Amino acid sequence: VQLQASGGGLVQAGGSLRLSCAASGRTFSSYAMGWFRQALGKEREFVTAVRSGGTTYYADSVKGRFTISRDNAKNTVYLQMNSLKPEDTAVYYCAAAPRPILSTIRLPSTYYYWGQGTQVTVSS
Repeated sequence: VQLQASGGGLVQAGGSLRLSCAASGRTFSSYAMGWFRQALGKEREFVTAVRSGGTTYYADSVKGRFTISRDNAKNTVYLQMNSLKPEDTAVYYCAAAPRPILSTIRLPSTYYYWGQGTQVTVSS
């Protein structure tokens, strides 16, 4: 599976962005898809994930502001980010994991495939 993330950019606090992650391969629909982010000088952290069946998970810091969705027909997962804050500034990565168990779905090590990352910068 190859992943290509896009949609990052510069936005003012309170604004919105939508990230996309296009996947190659015919098995996309069977993978859980996740978004992670890494701010400068910090470790990569879990943002959100969606299972093949549609169950979603969110980090507390983005709950109510971010929404993950997937379109299996287009092999694409989306991250709609609203009410952005300066602390959301980071490189955002999409990732794919084959059937992760619940206890590990928030761990980067669970994900086999990673996109190249897209920069999101939120100005105050």
